[in-house]
Amino acid sequence: MRLSGGARLVLRESLSARGDRLWWADVSRDVLGVLREHGRPIRYAYTERDQPLPAYQTVFALPSPDGAGSAEMPSAGRPFTARMVVELVSRGVQFAPVVLHAGVASAEAHEPPCPERFVVPGASARVIDAVRAGGGRVIAVGTTAVRAVESAAGADGRVRARAGWTDLVVTPERGVRVVDGLLTGLHEPGASHLMRPEAVAGRAAVEAGYQEALRARCLWHEFGVAHLVLPGDQPRARTLTHRIASATGGEADRRSM
Repeated sequence: MRLSGGARLVLRESLSARGDRLWWADVSRDVLGVLREHGRPIRYAYTERDQPLPAYQTVFALPSPDGAGSAEMPSAGRPFTARMVVELVSRGVQFAPVVLHAGVASAEAHEPPCPERFVVPGASARVIDAVRAGGGRVIAVGTTAVRAVESAAGADGRVRARAGWTDLVVTPERGVRVVDGLLTGLHEPGASHLMRPEAVAGRAAVEAGYQEALRARCLWHEFGVAHLVLPGDQPRARTLTHRIASATGGEADRRSM
């Protein structure tokens, strides 16, 4: 395939046995250079225009040494601001940074997630284990964080430093070994992302949250709502929605469900 700017693309192998849309490929030029010149952010069709790249980066994003990163925005962290993080830390909340380079989501075809690169540093593993040993809760910011942390957790529930590629698919049947709660966006019915909140809190809690989101006409996807899902006895008491006012940020309306 010939690309803009004179680059050539050679398709090598499909990323999944049943998929024909995501491929490993060789590029005749440096990939990041081609993307900077001719690429644009992946976005859902409901948005009216492309947003600048900084709009797709959360407060947790750090520049990668080689410039690589997620193919799509890990949007669950978007409601956080630096001021909010400082306030949470002042109240005793600890943050344990982990990395997972989110691949291209393919919710419309209902595929499981493809292998993705992740890093769980030793310092973060120790923080997570210490919190759990002290009776605290581990709340993952995004389904990508769930996949990273659970990929570093052993059968004994201990988290250890790990890095590489993970093909782990967190399902309700597998369950979670470490994560006690999940802050995540609203996803399409049938999307593989939904398996992770169901693994954390059960299907009843997730369905209750989505029914309320539909009733309140909440925004979905990257620039929409983030909701916190926690396990518990009463499904409607397990979900808290943080509603984002607009596609470009702004004042937030907190809604208890």
